[in-house]
Amino acid sequence: MGEMAQLLGRVTASAVRQPIGYWGDVRDQMFDTLRLCWLPMAVSCMAFGFGAPGLQAGNLYLLFGIPERLGSFFVMASVREFAPWINAMVVAGVVGTAITADLGARRIREEIDAMEVLGLDPVRVLILPRIIAVTIMTGLMDLVALAFGVLGGYLAALMVGASSAAFTANFFANATTTDIWASVAKTTIFGLIISVVCCYKGFHASGGPAGVGRAVNQAVVIAFAAIWSFNFIFTTILLGLAPEIQVYR
Repeated sequence: MGEMAQLLGRVTASAVRQPIGYWGDVRDQMFDTLRLCWLPMAVSCMAFGFGAPGLQAGNLYLLFGIPERLGSFFVMASVREFAPWINAMVVAGVVGTAITADLGARRIREEIDAMEVLGLDPVRVLILPRIIAVTIMTGLMDLVALAFGVLGGYLAALMVGASSAAFTANFFANATTTDIWASVAKTTIFGLIISVVCCYKGFHASGGPAGVGRAVNQAVVIAFAAIWSFNFIFTTILLGLAPEIQVYR
């Protein structure tokens, strides 16, 4: 963790001291992230929203005769929790693994060593654009994840007999600006964690092709554990600072 923090410090210092020259690579990496992740992320969020919190919670609410309250439940289920979580899982599984494998392959082929011999900074050239791009795009794609997650819950509400107007009214009666910005901020930090972990593991891969495979596996596991741990801390602080969002109307 200390070495990962040092890597993040090097990237931050390089980006701040020379804030030009890398935005073209950032743009390309952002486009690749969007192209690879938006469809599986949208499908996963919609399917999960329809099945797990949608139908399961909808049938539970139906037992009490309040299926329309599913709309208020989805503020907590989708906006605060599972949409950011699924978004981060998809980014880590698709883009994070690709970053680790690419940097690991460059390391074992000694391309990174060659760059250092030529006087190029591999952290600035290879790692900086990837960290900025993944961080920004993970946060922006959270808005898409929220939309598809709520859409899955909406379809589930219709399946259990709730009216469309009641679901929508309950959702917007409970959704707050704090919920939205906190969800986007949390997911953006998820993207930062994923990109730093995956870049570090790929940059320090060793042991040939088998070592690259181990680095990819370790990167995904560490990234998952890190974002789950951070989610616990973030949610605890958020609910402590904004207790009013725990009141359902």
